[in-house]
Amino acid sequence: MIIDLPDTTVSAISKKLVSVREEGGAVALGRVLTLIIVTHHGTEEEVIEAANDASREHPMRVIAVLFGDDDEEPRLDAQIRVGGDAGASEVVVLRAHGAAGSNAESLVTGLLLPDAPVVAWWPADAPENPSQSAIGRIAQRRITDASSQPDPAAWVARLGEHYVPGDTDFAWTRVTRWREQLAAVLDQPPYEPVTAVEVRGSSESPSTALLAAWLGLKLEVPVDYAYLPADEWATGIKSVRLTRPSGDTLLERPAPNVAVLTQPGQPTHDLAFPRRTLRECLAEELRRLDPDLLYGRVITEGHDLLLSADKRESE
Repeated sequence: MIIDLPDTTVSAISKKLVSVREEGGAVALGRVLTLIIVTHHGTEEEVIEAANDASREHPMRVIAVLFGDDDEEPRLDAQIRVGGDAGASEVVVLRAHGAAGSNAESLVTGLLLPDAPVVAWWPADAPENPSQSAIGRIAQRRITDASSQPDPAAWVARLGEHYVPGDTDFAWTRVTRWREQLAAVLDQPPYEPVTAVEVRGSSESPSTALLAAWLGLKLEVPVDYAYLPADEWATGIKSVRLTRPSGDTLLERPAPNVAVLTQPGQPTHDLAFPRRTLRECLAEELRRLDPDLLYGRVITEGHDLLLSADKRESE
């Protein structure tokens, strides 16, 4: 069910949500959080769909705030989506035109679920310091996406400068499978120390630097990594090589959905390695509403390595 509320107010939207619940069209019970999506007109449907899919694992209220041009006539249009149009969530779409979008915090505070955590997500055009933005100040978790920024490598290199516990970035979420597989390899014989690491990734992959920084932090060894031209193969992380006394372990992705694991004295293994979808990344980040301390260490303690990535990209 979709309910349009043209030229409205936050108070009228809140009353309509109560009315919808009382009429049995939606149930607020069981909602575990409020997700605020900050984006622009014309880009909202893909991210709302991802939120709807993720809501089947994390029932929530989704507030999508869409900002128009500053020179438009001030007006607030809204849309409420429940039932089959909202997955397991209830969606409020706020379209703020002109000066109506000048105070983002006031647009959402009256619509937050009471006594529930708030997660803010900027699918694109994120503020440089999310925790100090109008929406970020009211959120316990703040999600950005380096891959959608104008200069992904530079964005990743600066993540640690304004880091506050609760911040995260999808560039980090996208390396989860790589981290899991590499950790599994090191948990198996031979139990030898890693003496060197080599990471290769596409020039369009900000996750490459984060994976390299994580490996350097956890293994305490030199990490050599480089970007490959994006047109040589599909975007993303290409390979990781771990050097140990008995030989090299190589995990590489020759195709978007497949990885090949090569280890000394063992047969080569083909692994299912599909790329993370937007829905999967969002669902993973919503599983934990406490700060991701490991991510914080990677982007702060590994800052010099991330900064070197930005320098290499600019050379």
